[in-house]
Amino acid sequence: MKFLGFLFIALWLPTTQAEPYQYKIHAGDILDVSVWKEEGMLRELRVLPDGSISFPLVGVIVVAGKTVNDVQLELTEKISETIPDPTVNVSVKLAEGNFVYVIGQVKKPGHFLMYQPMDVMQVLSLAGGLTPFAKSNDILILRRKNGISDSIPFRYGDIEDGESLKENHLLKTGDVIVVP
Repeated sequence: MKFLGFLFIALWLPTTQAEPYQYKIHAGDILDVSVWKEEGMLRELRVLPDGSISFPLVGVIVVAGKTVNDVQLELTEKISETIPDPTVNVSVKLAEGNFVYVIGQVKKPGHFLMYQPMDVMQVLSLAGGLTPFAKSNDILILRRKNGISDSIPFRYGDIEDGESLKENHLLKTGDVIVVP
């Protein structure tokens, strides 16, 4: 009976494990796509600005915003209409479409490639940190979502003091950090 009570409690405990990060493909990324035992179906493809690629027997498909596994499944489904039981492999050769930008009063403004999920403080450190003239509590993150621009305030001083750590936002592709 004690075992059942433990099992009941274990089922109601909240889980603390975060879902594993899965990279989403971006325009500009370079993909390696192949079909096993089909020599003519090996391609290195750059994802176009509209988020699409073109592949034999499939045509044009949109891959931006999808995981590698999602693209692999979609290609397998479409190719299987012509080739029985294809084994399709998709991999990201270069993640060249995952940039964020930093402008203003930082030591090294520019664009930075994110090879992993990164937050504002990490990217500001890549930019060499703030200059002495920076208005550290007036920083903005400019983000475009569905064609609409938005600005997210960022108070460097609060994060630096160990306060409001939840405000150290994870950045998304195309974000612009403006340091006045």
